[in-house]
Amino acid sequence: MEFRYLGNSGFKVSEVTFGNWLTHGSQVENDVATQCVRAALDAGISTFDTADVYANTAAETVLGEALKGERRESLEIFTKVFGPTGPKGKNDRGLSRKHIMESINGSLSRLQTDYVDLYQAHRYDFETPLEETMQAFADIVRQGKALYIGVSEWTAEQLREGHALSKELGFQLISNQPQYSMLWRVIEAEVVPASEELGVSQIVWSPMAQGVLSGKYLPGQAAPEGSRATDDKGGAKMIERWMREDVLAGVQELKPIAAEAGLSMPQLAVAWVLQNPNVASAIVGASRPEQIADSVAAAGVKLEAEVLKKIDDAIGALAERDPSLTKSPATREG
Repeated sequence: MEFRYLGNSGFKVSEVTFGNWLTHGSQVENDVATQCVRAALDAGISTFDTADVYANTAAETVLGEALKGERRESLEIFTKVFGPTGPKGKNDRGLSRKHIMESINGSLSRLQTDYVDLYQAHRYDFETPLEETMQAFADIVRQGKALYIGVSEWTAEQLREGHALSKELGFQLISNQPQYSMLWRVIEAEVVPASEELGVSQIVWSPMAQGVLSGKYLPGQAAPEGSRATDDKGGAKMIERWMREDVLAGVQELKPIAAEAGLSMPQLAVAWVLQNPNVASAIVGASRPEQIADSVAAAGVKLEAEVLKKIDDAIGALAERDPSLTKSPATREG
């Protein structure tokens, strides 16, 4: 495993982060989820990402149980706040001071830890003054409940505003967590340049485009039984944008490129996002422990310029690059 600094800080994270969105607490039984976490640790992953909204807090509970007994100082544990939790009442969502201060306490309890290394605003909250949100984060840092603060899916303008306020309030905004893959490149035009200017790193989710870049979905054929595309608990909806014949055909063109580079398709996908110097870590998930080792092998891989060009030639116009697609819901109900 290789490690990178997160933003303009002295804090290092593993190049591959284990995330438990869509799996733990919902799709995967708890004993299998624990096996996945153990496999991640055995593979050298030290960074774990979750959120209170995942499986309505159950994912945090599963992760906390799975990491129990590990040396806390050797781990980097991330969670997030914004989405609706609990009974989903009027104050059970968003980035108000009330919701943030209550949510951090709930997350720490479920994760069985005194602090999280990184606490992230899961989306931008248009209904709460940014000053209120950032002041709450500043207080959480001063209380020692979070060491660093990050955000997720914020635009370049939102990052600049949040970063300026964090400096005024005496803490660091060091990360953004956007979707990023060969097929989804919307952060490249605006978010990445702004982040480089501000000293903010990307921790990217869905580097395999919900599994499409694994190459297992074939054009003209039904999705494999048990795959995400057949999951009616949320997985199928998330992947449907990529289940087009032209996309699936383009992805198949990546197979000889991966083979020539000595990589599996998942390794090529994860290695590709890690070639971006503004990316500190790529989040991978797993529904089976044996899936972990394949992804981890992408850490430290250097893709030559020729390989990157071949990837661009194969994907071509299939990649989404519109920066306006980096956005948060207009309302907390959105």
